[in-house]
Amino acid sequence: MGDPAGVGPEITLKAMMNSEVLKATVPIAIGDKRVLEKAKSIIGSSWELIEIDCIEDIDSIRGSCFYYLNINSIGEQLWEYGKVDKICGAAAFSYITKAIDLAMSKKIDGVVTAPINKEAFNLAGYHFSGHTEIFAHQTKAEKFRMLLTGKKLKVIHVTTHSSMRKVCDLITCDRVFDTIVLADQTAKLLGKSNPVIGVAGFNPHSSENGLFGEEEEKEITPAIKKAQAVGINVVGPISPDTVFVKALGGDYDIVVAMYHDQGHIPLKLEGFKMDPLTKAFTSLSGVNSTVGLPIIRTSVDHGTAFDKAGTGEANEESMIEALLMAAKMAENQKIL
Repeated sequence: MGDPAGVGPEITLKAMMNSEVLKATVPIAIGDKRVLEKAKSIIGSSWELIEIDCIEDIDSIRGSCFYYLNINSIGEQLWEYGKVDKICGAAAFSYITKAIDLAMSKKIDGVVTAPINKEAFNLAGYHFSGHTEIFAHQTKAEKFRMLLTGKKLKVIHVTTHSSMRKVCDLITCDRVFDTIVLADQTAKLLGKSNPVIGVAGFNPHSSENGLFGEEEEKEITPAIKKAQAVGINVVGPISPDTVFVKALGGDYDIVVAMYHDQGHIPLKLEGFKMDPLTKAFTSLSGVNSTVGLPIIRTSVDHGTAFDKAGTGEANEESMIEALLMAAKMAENQKIL
């Protein structure tokens, strides 16, 4: 359920009530009783919170109820909405590790994460740059990548939380090739039998034959040729200023982006909408997931929204999409 001080508990319960989610899966909240009770009160739900001790306790599916595992990281301790707190950071970490343990032991089919606060994590002594790195560390995954999925766009990243100065060194043939392989595997997991992968260039106009850089010639193009040689349907490098337009037009099923903002900006431009008068977000569509793990993990594509926490106004759209995507990946994984 993410950081207790953020919108995570609220959007978790709201999404668990969604009819499409209930058709696709049996959602179980992992968090704290006190926090979930408060979130239930805030959203004004009449559904009953049912605490379970283990997954096996769900022997029959009941309607109009929230199943949850009480981690009890926040017992009698005080916490506040919208406040960065090491107590909340430590609690959020305990929810994540419990979910990973359950997934690794095949007790559950996948994990869907609500937003965390990186500052709270660090105050609690957990020095990870995000969910992706936590999941990779806990599952001992070596080759993993961040995937963003919108209504039409799907973007996988060669690098994510790195400074632009470091990105140049991180774009290597092996790293780009591994990302293309994961893009192919993930697209198939999402239902594409023979996905077409478009690889974005790094430099303006994909360096225009070396005029604006050498990453394309030395690292990206060799990786694409290597992937083509093993039968992957991949093309590029494509100029970064047109590759996403072409993907939206149907040319590619998934795009390989070289760095964080190259992939995030078009995805959020597609999925996030803001009212020009109220300045409030009217849509928060999009799913963030980690691929290359031994387990399925999806997440909302937004932060803790401390300014909205505790108001009952948080948008659960991205959480619903993340739950449905996890269910779809779990079903397709059984087939592939």
